[in-house]
Parts: sequence; structure tokens; C-alpha cells
Amino acid sequence: MMLRRTLLIILNLMLLGAANSASAQRLKELANVAGVRENPLLGYGLVVGLDGSGDQTTQTPFTVQSVINMLTQLGVQLPAATSLQLKNVAAVTVTASIPAYAHTGQAIDVTVSSIGNAKSLRGGTLLMSPLKGADGQVYAIAQGNLVVAGAGASAGGSSTVVNQLAVGRIPNGATVEREVPSSTGQGDFVTLALHDADFGTANKVVVALNSALGAGTAHAKDARTIEVKAPEDPDARVAFMAKLEDISVTPSEDIAKVIINARTGSVVMNQAVTLDPCAISHGNLTVTISAKNEVSQPKPLSGGKTTPVQNATVEVKSEKGLVTMVPRSASLNEVVRALNQIGATPQDLLAILQAMKTAGSLKAELEVI
Repeated sequence: MMLRRTLLIILNLMLLGAANSASAQRLKELANVAGVRENPLLGYGLVVGLDGSGDQTTQTPFTVQSVINMLTQLGVQLPAATSLQLKNVAAVTVTASIPAYAHTGQAIDVTVSSIGNAKSLRGGTLLMSPLKGADGQVYAIAQGNLVVAGAGASAGGSSTVVNQLAVGRIPNGATVEREVPSSTGQGDFVTLALHDADFGTANKVVVALNSALGAGTAHAKDARTIEVKAPEDPDARVAFMAKLEDISVTPSEDIAKVIINARTGSVVMNQAVTLDPCAISHGNLTVTISAKNEVSQPKPLSGGKTTPVQNATVEVKSEKGLVTMVPRSASLNEVVRALNQIGATPQDLLAILQAMKTAGSLKAELEVI
């Protein structure tokens, strides 16, 4: 019953996706402009103000070292023999993404994650932390109060935790200090990169662009990259890019594909999947090994010793597997109905789909993640 409901949910989602993929889409939904992207930032900092849930400094010496360095920069000199026992401080990494065309002074969200053994970052405040890009330059400065979507309590050796307490966010917690240069306004061409490499879609994009903007405006370099001749005036490129993104293109039909997650047992397939007739027989083999611990007690005055004895029992149980006829299925609805007839669990369905692909009945690409 659970498998049937799962497959029906997948069917509904895929049918909704099928309705959208069959119609024309705007170019901004199919491709992005090369060079216009987010850039990851990374930093290191200290969270203070924790209620005794910070790092245990005996196991995280870098936290103590960071505190000493911070105090030294602020003009506080500590004796050389000072041994700090901190409970309200945690060493953290700070991550963020600076969006395209971000300007100095713009605020961005940051994520703060503990790298020590802090029990919780709830209620803490991140001290000023520089965020660097891949080139080692500082692009933003983060500071602020953490928002942790979780709670926890412990007493007498027992504890209860809701959600993750070692990670928090600071909305608008970083200020952009350096702008990322953009190449959109430079050069004679604007390069478009399709989200999915496909020669048919690339050709249709070129035809649509040349029809809307004039012959020879666009040409495809490969199955993903398309070059579009842009106006020489940089001030006219904003209007040109706006017109470019709104051009409608009907992409090529999707490649039949089945995505299998072997860890969770999830199976997702698109609307292009079809089945040829086949017969399936599936059964379960269960091996149970049980151990019973006993004690061998010698007779009185026999001089023997009491020794433990372990008796193991092995039981093998094989369940019957009925042969199920799977008919030809030309639509996603029919594929889901045919798979439901098998009555297998999601984990068993993974092996069945792989066997169907090997037998040539499953007309789709299998991708295991």
C-alpha cells in the first residue's frame, strides 16, 4: 500500500512536469548567462554568549587560541601562564554566497556551523568575521545574532534534541565589502549555457534567437554553449538581455530516465519512460541466526570448571514468488500501474528495475545515486 501511494505521488508530480515540458519555455528557464552566478564565501569566527553549551577548551585548543588572539588585537594582554576555561564560546565556520551584481553595502544571509564540540549555538552572537572568496580576497564581513531552528534539554544523563543545534543562520548577517567583477557588459558576444546539454534544444534556441533578433545573431558552439551577438553600446545590453530572456523556445523531448537512490530506496522517473512486455517472479529469502547463551555447570566434587556455552540456531526461510505479467506500457500512468502490480517493496523495486533494464524491457536510462 505504501509503495502504491508513493508511486501515485510520483505519477502526479511527473504528469504536472510533463504538461510543462511539452510547451514552450522562456529562454531564462532553459539557460543562464555565462559568468552571471553566485560565488561562495568562507570564513572563520567565534560565537559568544552561549549558556554553557560552547566548546570544551581541553579538546578544542583552537578556540582558546582564537580568543587569545582576539583579545590581543583589542588591547587586552593576558599573562603567559593563563589557562582559559571557556564554556560560552564556540569556534565556527561562516559560509555565504554573494549573488551576481552584488554591490558594496548589500546585505546577504550567512550560515554558521560549529567545528568544535559545542552542544548548541542557540542564543549566541557571531563576532565580526571576514568572508573570503576562492581568490583569498575578503568580499564580505559577517556579524550578528544567530537564529537556530531547534531546541534541546538534558538532565541526569538523558537528553532530548529537536532539529540541529550546531548550525544556525543570520538573515542579512553579512555586508558586501568588495564587488565581484562581471563580464556581461564586455566583448562582442554574450554566452548562454543550457542547463541540460542537448543538440536538439541548442539548435532550437539558435533558430528562435535568429528569428527574433535577426539572422546570424546566434550560433551554437556545442550542445550546451550558444553565443549571441550583443549591442556594442554597454548601456543597451540590459534591454537586450531582458528581450533575450523572454524569447520562447520549445525544448526537445526529455530522455527517458529512471533515478534510483540506493540509500533511501527512492525511485523517480520522468514521463518518457516506457515498458515492453515481460514476466517477473520475485520472492524473499530470509536467513535468521539466533544465539542462546547458556552455562555448563560441572557436577559437585568433579573438579571441573563452570564455562559459558553458546548455542547458535540458523533458520533459512524462502517465500514463494508468483510470476507477474507486466504488459506493454506507453505512458507514465501505465508504467506506474504495471509496477504496482508487482507488489514489491521500494528496496526490492530497485533490483527489479535493474533486471528489467538488463532484459531490455525497461526503455530508459538507469542512474543510481
